[in-house]
Amino acid sequence: MISCILKAKTKFLIAFLFAVTVSFGAWAQASDQADIATKGVEPGAVATASDAGAAGDPAVISAGQSLFKNNCAACHSAGGDVVVGPGLQGMSQRHSESWLIKWIRNSQALIQSGDAQAVAVYEQYNKQAMPSFAFSDDEIKSIITYIESGVDAAPAGGTDAAVADGTQPVGDQAIGAIGGYLDIILVVLIVVLIVLVVTLLLISSILKNYLNKNKKLDEYDDEIVNQRFDLSKVYKSSAVRTIVALIFVVVLIDLGLDKMMGIGIQQGYQPRQPIAFSHALHAGEHEINCNYCHTTVYESKSASIPSANICMNCHSQIKTESQEIQKIYRALERNKPIEWVRIHNLPDLAYFNHAQHTQVAGVECQTCHGPIQEMEVVYQYSPLTMGWCIDCHRETPLNTKGNGYYDNLVKLHEASSKGAFTVASNGGTECSKCHY
Repeated sequence: MISCILKAKTKFLIAFLFAVTVSFGAWAQASDQADIATKGVEPGAVATASDAGAAGDPAVISAGQSLFKNNCAACHSAGGDVVVGPGLQGMSQRHSESWLIKWIRNSQALIQSGDAQAVAVYEQYNKQAMPSFAFSDDEIKSIITYIESGVDAAPAGGTDAAVADGTQPVGDQAIGAIGGYLDIILVVLIVVLIVLVVTLLLISSILKNYLNKNKKLDEYDDEIVNQRFDLSKVYKSSAVRTIVALIFVVVLIDLGLDKMMGIGIQQGYQPRQPIAFSHALHAGEHEINCNYCHTTVYESKSASIPSANICMNCHSQIKTESQEIQKIYRALERNKPIEWVRIHNLPDLAYFNHAQHTQVAGVECQTCHGPIQEMEVVYQYSPLTMGWCIDCHRETPLNTKGNGYYDNLVKLHEASSKGAFTVASNGGTECSKCHY
């Protein structure tokens, strides 16, 4: 009788563990699909059946796209939406190529010459002056080619129009209501498991009472049926007390070391700024290039703090009634800079050059600053410790292709090492590189 009960318990436990495993699998799948529904398809997935930009040279389109995003995207969209200036979709149909070249290179000169089209555009968009760009003809043509390719232009009818045109839906349209149904199934399954556990406990209690009242049990069966856990014996055990004491000491030492090693590390520091500026809105949603505001990030040691004048390039026309934007106006009226709170601050003994990393090495801003385009309020993402920097120098390969400076260094490295030619291979871990 006792062995049958034990076997039944064992089978139920196995079934219970299997059901829990399946539940977690369903939960993970629901989470993955919820992520896809929120963020869209993963990189590399086929989102549409169209081949945007195939009519032009991909190299020219790519060059135009880079120029557009770095110089134009702050005020113009590649589609038909008005940002500060007009949407650029169809601009080659509205204006001749020669006119566009003159306008982009120096719009004010074209307006002052009395050109009817230039004056009309200037008047239509509230006399907002467009800065001049020292682009070559080929660079301006590459921007026009990129706009005409429609690579980043949104379809006129949105997602529904894209589906009607035969493209494959992505994001919420692709998932539909599957995620919601999986959540319901998961909740039902958890409730069933709880009911099963409660039922098992009730059955076990009933059987135990029945056996104690109606059956004469031998000593072995009686010990199994009426076994009890004596906590006092465990607590009084010298071995258990020693283990607990050791764990307590180790935890204290670990916490103390963490606190001491964390002195001077500001990772996660997220101060309140004088103006509620959202990188998620500007760099994320509107895709404004970092270089537009931090103007020296590619050419100087520091990335520079944007002046209020840069803010006014857009906000002289956009959201002028906002309380936060009014703070910019007051700063300009008082002729005082906005007192931003510095977040990323290296000690004076360390030398760091933004241009060396961004311009020469091609390091993306997110490598050190994290997903800045998703931050409503900026915080320090990386620890910025010496060990963190050295690890990066040891692991990051140098791009030496087409640079004759590295030819002999690469040959010497390959003769003595089988590993990649990293920053450390070029002296990137020498003390004098970062310490004066």
